[in-house]
Amino acid sequence: MTAAPLPTHREDLLARLAEPKKYDLVVVGGGATGLGVALDAVLRGYSVALVEAHDFAKGTSSRATKLVHGGVRYLAQGDIHLVREALHERVNILHSAPHLAQPLPFVMPSYKLWETPFYGIGLKVYDALAGKAGLGRTQWLTAGQTLRLLPGAQPRGLKGGVKYWDGQFDDARLALAIGRTAALHGALLVNYCPAVGLLHEGGRVAGITCRDAETSREFTLNARCVVNATGVWVDALRQEDARALGRPASAIVAPSQGVHLVVDQTFSPGAHALLVPSTADGRVLFAVPWLGKLILGTTDTPREDVPLEPLPFEQEIDFILHEAGHYLRRAPTRADILSRWVGLRPLVRPANEGGAPTRALSREHTVLVSGAGLVTVTGGKWTTYRAMAEDVLAQCVANSLLPGRGKAGTAGLRLVGAPAVGAGAISVSAEPGLHLYGSEAGDVSMLPGSNTILAPGLSEAMVRFAARYEYARSVEDVLARRSRQLFLNATEAASAAPAVAQILSEELGPKAGTISAQPSYSAGLAEFQALAAQYGARQN
Repeated sequence: MTAAPLPTHREDLLARLAEPKKYDLVVVGGGATGLGVALDAVLRGYSVALVEAHDFAKGTSSRATKLVHGGVRYLAQGDIHLVREALHERVNILHSAPHLAQPLPFVMPSYKLWETPFYGIGLKVYDALAGKAGLGRTQWLTAGQTLRLLPGAQPRGLKGGVKYWDGQFDDARLALAIGRTAALHGALLVNYCPAVGLLHEGGRVAGITCRDAETSREFTLNARCVVNATGVWVDALRQEDARALGRPASAIVAPSQGVHLVVDQTFSPGAHALLVPSTADGRVLFAVPWLGKLILGTTDTPREDVPLEPLPFEQEIDFILHEAGHYLRRAPTRADILSRWVGLRPLVRPANEGGAPTRALSREHTVLVSGAGLVTVTGGKWTTYRAMAEDVLAQCVANSLLPGRGKAGTAGLRLVGAPAVGAGAISVSAEPGLHLYGSEAGDVSMLPGSNTILAPGLSEAMVRFAARYEYARSVEDVLARRSRQLFLNATEAASAAPAVAQILSEELGPKAGTISAQPSYSAGLAEFQALAAQYGARQN
């Protein structure tokens, strides 16, 4: 899309929020799923408002393994439907945002003679399920070919390997692109505005009340339909709905924790990712190059609580480092960790839960409609966000919560920043990271400070663009999600924080850039430095 960037002035957004109107749809939750629902709905002509308690993609949607994939491990579990759907949705993402998502070649090294033919045949099935949506054919490799593609792999005992294709993306920036595209088509999106209550009329959900976290001002949003898309936190709104009607609501989410460690890419140089399909305890290990660094992960650990900033368990860090040491020529240690972060998967509990490990639970999504008409969506994968949105709206129509208004218009839609078809990608230039802005790179470069580099991939102009056009309200918003510094190198992010705070102060007023008078919701400078210390925590 080549339209001029749409300003995101907070005062204007709140003024629209205060307008007395009845929306067709109010979405609670600004992660991938909620933003996808808002985009699909507004394209069908529904009036849409979306509120998010924190920042867009603050939770799970910014903490993925950065892969747009069908799920090789889900194929091994026999979840053919999910794999087929995800493989076809993978192409939609690559087409909708080529500046943020690209094909990525993987190599699966073999250290036992049977592994190459065994996994190779499985990946040929993966190719077949993709059909015309495939990104490249699977290839059997010799040991020498494997080492040429994965020079950082452990050569001792290497028998060969298999090369296959999947995709990679910038999750937080893709979420933002989805939301900004919805806003460009008329949806109202407001971050830092938690839903604080459901409205019921005649035993039916009739809207929400929400509160601006900066001013504590409350708003009433009346709606035909309310969608609960709050990820691992969906049970809180479901239980509020049930209490209002005197009905019980059992929890449907079984949270699972996935830990990622970021190290220097010298541990596995080159353009290929490494995949180990089965580690010592049956999990999958990734070593994925991303924005100049290497992501190691991940784990699948059940937990009962759902903190906003979950911490990795010590045994998870040890597990990833230990397993990586088996497959990399140079074993990473705690001293090599540049950043560590955790995502919580909203896995759906089976009706007859029997204590199965979370890695055995389905990654497919679930849509539930309560007796009062609250629509809840949870589970699923980032890759299938668009299909999930279609399913949510189909359920809204089927339950007479929304009038039917044609089919989804999101398949093939180019998101904000996507270069015109045939225009090619924006190349990395003297301003690092500019290619991530796609067709908006010129708009960024026109702002003050385009040549002032604050950190690798981040300029002063990018901070100003984030404040003016990308809903950024805090240092953390900029350094964690508009830029990915916190996820790439927590120490460098902490070093850039004072300069970012100063620029935000100029753009948004003193409350956005100073420690004193900082709104309680927002990670100000001191709070961000503490968060960066948590992400960068390491021991020798």
